[in-house]
Amino acid sequence: MTEKTLNNNQVIVAGEIVSDFRFSHEIFGEGFYMVDLVVSRLSDAYDVIPLMVSDRLFDTGTSHIGEKVIARGQFRSYNKHEETRNRLILSVFVREISLLEEEEDKDNKPNQIYLDGYICKEPVYRMTPLGREIADILLAVNRAYGKSDYIPCICWGRNARFAGKLKVGEHVAVWGRIQSREYQKRIGNDQMVSKVAYEVSVSKMECLE
Repeated sequence: MTEKTLNNNQVIVAGEIVSDFRFSHEIFGEGFYMVDLVVSRLSDAYDVIPLMVSDRLFDTGTSHIGEKVIARGQFRSYNKHEETRNRLILSVFVREISLLEEEEDKDNKPNQIYLDGYICKEPVYRMTPLGREIADILLAVNRAYGKSDYIPCICWGRNARFAGKLKVGEHVAVWGRIQSREYQKRIGNDQMVSKVAYEVSVSKMECLE
């Protein structure tokens, strides 16, 4: 993998493991497992972020619930076919993971992401009922072997005004944090189910070309 494709998608998250490891898939004898990490925000809120971890990086065979870790990697996506449509599944693909030392834990728990990619869908700019500006963008971030990750991002205020004017194909860099958001989805006529969406909350954005 080239240095460029490693540098255009960088994530660091630290928090508490709140689930057991769940088997995802295996490639050439290397097993990959999913686990949920609770990452605190500066407020009392928190995000639950899914990590994909190799069994060669961490002991995925035992429970680590309650342990605090720091992980570095990339925010990745894949399409999962569900009934009649594809659903975008997002997780942090972990390249390094270690237990958090007590003195590290005293600092604010980090949740940082940097992406260098291309606008691949017309941005959606809107105002909330309280007059707050929001823009949704979908960023295509190149990966090795001709693949790409498609990352939903949400911008606020002046970043939203800037993002709302971007055209499909424009090359941009964004800095921010990964956030999880619960929402209700209607199934059939009278049944509602809770779902979780993941996106990048953008704190800074700039055009690269």
